[in-house]
Amino acid sequence: MSRVLSPLLPLLLLLCVAPLAAQEGEGWRIAFAQDTLANDFRRAQVDEVRDAVAEQPLLRFVSSDAKGRTSLLLHQIEQFIREQVDLLVVGTNDASAVVPVVDKAMAAGIPVIILDRGIEGDHYTTFINSDNRLIGRLAGEYIAERLGGRGRVLLFEGLQTADVTQLRSEGFLQVMARYPEIEVLKRTGNYLRKDALIEMEKLVSAGVRVDAIFSESDSMLSGVRMVLDRHGIAPGSLITIGCDYTSEAREAIRSGRQTGSVKFPLGGRETVAAALRILRGETLERHIVIPVELVTRERVEQVEPVF
Repeated sequence: MSRVLSPLLPLLLLLCVAPLAAQEGEGWRIAFAQDTLANDFRRAQVDEVRDAVAEQPLLRFVSSDAKGRTSLLLHQIEQFIREQVDLLVVGTNDASAVVPVVDKAMAAGIPVIILDRGIEGDHYTTFINSDNRLIGRLAGEYIAERLGGRGRVLLFEGLQTADVTQLRSEGFLQVMARYPEIEVLKRTGNYLRKDALIEMEKLVSAGVRVDAIFSESDSMLSGVRMVLDRHGIAPGSLITIGCDYTSEAREAIRSGRQTGSVKFPLGGRETVAAALRILRGETLERHIVIPVELVTRERVEQVEPVF
């Protein structure tokens, strides 16, 4: 019997392996539930994950846009769970509201990568971000030094429910606390150009003047410059530090209309690399930290923008 079957053994093995290969050929589905695509940075994150997935023949990609609405984000994650995606990436706008549905995904056997903005729970596969307190400290130390320890500084904050906002502000204010002759004003721009434009218009129209601005995103700082231009205030006359280091920010730094930006990597490629390791059953760190750096005119030609 064994002599009869032995010539057929390679064919039998091929038939046994073929269904698995076909299943893998269909690809593991990675779903990215994103807070909003109206924010330039958040849209670029989705694009980077999509493009990195496209380079991997075993992966497929699907995403959603919650349009800044927490209820819609939760609904979209629930839908991905029902569809039994193979891995879920979450970019949230609320550190606490998303916790129960992330728990539900994990209970359903779906690995979860939390990208950029953290959550209050700890039931996820891995968390990929940068040191947001450090971002605030880098901006604060640079501004304080340039001001010589005295003046009025405007802090433009992002979403109040996002941990990145709280951490960036915390790092920045820790530095400012060392300089009693620096006055800090705070406004909220929700990481959106239009919201920052509206708030800056109110300040300038009320006659409020500042010596420096730390904007927790370059998008908000772009809105600020629009207002300054409209009122005949040269943006280059102020010390302005943004965050993200976009192509728009790079051009503004080159032209002297923005002082600097803290480069905040998108994390998309790191996310896809982590996803592959998870799906292949490899051991992965619970927390992956991507380095940040302050880019000013001295280094603007050497550092590539995030998008």
